[in-house]
Amino acid sequence: MATDKTFNVFGVSKLDGEYKVRFANDILRSKVLHKHGHEDVRLEDIGRSVSKYEGIKAIQAMDQFADAAAQAAIAEYLEEKAPKATATKAKAGPAVSKAKAAKPAKDTKKSRESQALAEARAKAAEMLAEAEDAPF
Repeated sequence: MATDKTFNVFGVSKLDGEYKVRFANDILRSKVLHKHGHEDVRLEDIGRSVSKYEGIKAIQAMDQFADAAAQAAIAEYLEEKAPKATATKAKAGPAVSKAKAAKPAKDTKKSRESQALAEARAKAAEMLAEAEDAPF
């Protein structure tokens, strides 16, 4: 079984008008991104090596990523890469009974995560709309 790679530098950048999340092991990655045409490159060393998903969750609450564009990119990534509970159940095989697979606690946790992601996307969209109407 292959292990997931870990990173300690996380952030966002804008390429061709679209913001995306970025991962690296060295803050100097920003030079390479700039060289390849990225704009508004914001990378932050979080001080420890973690998975991509954990790192993006960590920067979600940081002030330098509080703007609508960064939050939208972060929310999109987290929604796409959210751990799937059904994938682990499928690997368990037929030994898992239907009663165990339908635990309300797991459904509640999943619905809370979905609700939190939906709220984050709505907030990011609202912030983006406000920023677009700004008089500057």
